[in-house]
Amino acid sequence: MIVSLDPDSALPPYEQLRRQIAAMVTLGALQPGARLPSIRQLAADLDVAPGTIARTYRELKRDGFVDQRGRHGTTVARPPSMDPSPDHRERLSQAARDYAALAGEIGHDVDDAIVEVRAAFTELSNAR
Repeated sequence: MIVSLDPDSALPPYEQLRRQIAAMVTLGALQPGARLPSIRQLAADLDVAPGTIARTYRELKRDGFVDQRGRHGTTVARPPSMDPSPDHRERLSQAARDYAALAGEIGHDVDDAIVEVRAAFTELSNAR
């Protein structure tokens, strides 16, 4: 599993990781049953506090992307239903608003932003 953190991002590290792992699960780059790195291992790899990884994993569990089994570690669950629940739609809308604001803030227009979104989906799809 390859994840990275952007220290200049407005998003906190746990949310950056949550979004990356959730996308990998949704796109099939991480298969159900695959074991994720331990909290300590991923924290060491990314040079962040173990609490950051613990929060990431808790939120992924809350959203149905992973299962946690104590000493048996964290594994990928079946992706949550693809039916856009009101909560999922609102989260997507908020993410889109955040992204649009960031794109505008750094001087890009909607066409540039869409190109980058398509490239990100392609990159995640190719990671499978």
